[in-house]
Amino acid sequence: MADTQLRLTNTLTRSKDVFTPIDANNVRMYVCGPTVYDFAHIGNARPVIVFDVLYRLLRHIYGAEHVTYVRNITDVDDKINARALRDYPDLPLNEAIRKVTEKTADQFGQDVAALGCLEPSHQPRATEFVLPREDGKTDMVTLIQSLIDRGHAYAINGEILFDTASMQDYGKLSRRPLDEQQAGARIAVDAHKKNPGDFVLWKASSAEEPGWDAHFTVDQTPLVIRGRPGWHIECSAMSSAYLGEVFDIHGGGLDLIFPHHENEIAQSCCAHGRDVMANVWMHNGFVQVEGRKMSKSEGNFVTIHDLLHTEKFGGRKWPGEVLRLAMLKTNYREPIDFTVAKLEEALREIERWERLAKDAEPADAPDSVVLEALADDLNLNEAFVRVHALINDGQAAAALASLHLLGIDPVRKDEGDSGDIAEFVQRRLALIAAKNWAEADTIRDELLAKGIQLKDGKDPETGERITTWEVKR
Repeated sequence: MADTQLRLTNTLTRSKDVFTPIDANNVRMYVCGPTVYDFAHIGNARPVIVFDVLYRLLRHIYGAEHVTYVRNITDVDDKINARALRDYPDLPLNEAIRKVTEKTADQFGQDVAALGCLEPSHQPRATEFVLPREDGKTDMVTLIQSLIDRGHAYAINGEILFDTASMQDYGKLSRRPLDEQQAGARIAVDAHKKNPGDFVLWKASSAEEPGWDAHFTVDQTPLVIRGRPGWHIECSAMSSAYLGEVFDIHGGGLDLIFPHHENEIAQSCCAHGRDVMANVWMHNGFVQVEGRKMSKSEGNFVTIHDLLHTEKFGGRKWPGEVLRLAMLKTNYREPIDFTVAKLEEALREIERWERLAKDAEPADAPDSVVLEALADDLNLNEAFVRVHALINDGQAAAALASLHLLGIDPVRKDEGDSGDIAEFVQRRLALIAAKNWAEADTIRDELLAKGIQLKDGKDPETGERITTWEVKR
């Protein structure tokens, strides 16, 4: 374990504090993922990139095998549900939703890999956690029942609502007075709540709407409500399922502080009888495009796929590492104006690093001065300043290793680089032979992040493991 003191800005405390994990052998982080109704846009890319850097840093400090990172896929949404019922009326709801969202979910995975992001430890789908599970992992219906049993939820008009007045410190993340809060949800809410801020945990579906049969007990009376969950409950269930009732870090965009993260805290704390859900809450700033809020009506709505594969933005396709660098050049907590000029600047910088990489091999570890900057609340601005200082001082190897920690490897991997890839493949096979699965997986994940997919198989004559590869972007 590296002797690096990590400090993080905590939205919950409004301060930058030394990070001390609950268990250094299992550092746990949850980040809210995309809704896979459509292709992910560039705003969705920012938290994925930011928390990928933090994931890499945590792995460096505590060891790859000692960090668990969960990023969910939201596939429970009224628009998704309706499309599933329309297009696949004869399939069970979960199967129909999988059919509807399969393409967009797969595309998201390919897009973020092209941006240099490692796969999380777990990427659960919300549909998998609606009803009680055979493996006993936390699910939404059971979590809602716990809230009912503890006096934090009530049933009315086919809905189950969270009673915000039942939680003494509700609003502690956003610090909004209770009387100023209005519930936010992805489904309509009728005006029959006890308090204006009460929010939906479960909502009944009409005969024409899709839904799941959920069994509850309210005031000792069994109750079956065919319906669907509210927005916030999914992350409370999935984070608990993989990380426990209290974990280390919860991340997401600034727009999620209220109501989504506020309500996650309320549900999780009240259902489990805990004072906190996560010890550290981190939020990245908003993304604008060419000085304006991104929207389809403004004509500046751009997806990650568009940037990677079309010439819609700036008249050219943009490499994933360029998009990543352009995002990382702005402090993660500040708003970013995503522009063609920023991409062109990032492209020139990547090209300079590529020329440098032709004459130098990365060092075994990032330079301590760059690591020190990153450990100071992901101070990326200072980290890049120090990378350039290393280059100017003739320390190219240390600079390249430091860029690697940031998920930037300025050596293009394509069909012409087969010798380099073969070297990685052989190193991974040696690690597998030594049963060093964690490091072998790291090599596989990092090649995938560069667009190189490894495929394992057996030699038909010898039965020995062989590995082939192909370019995925």
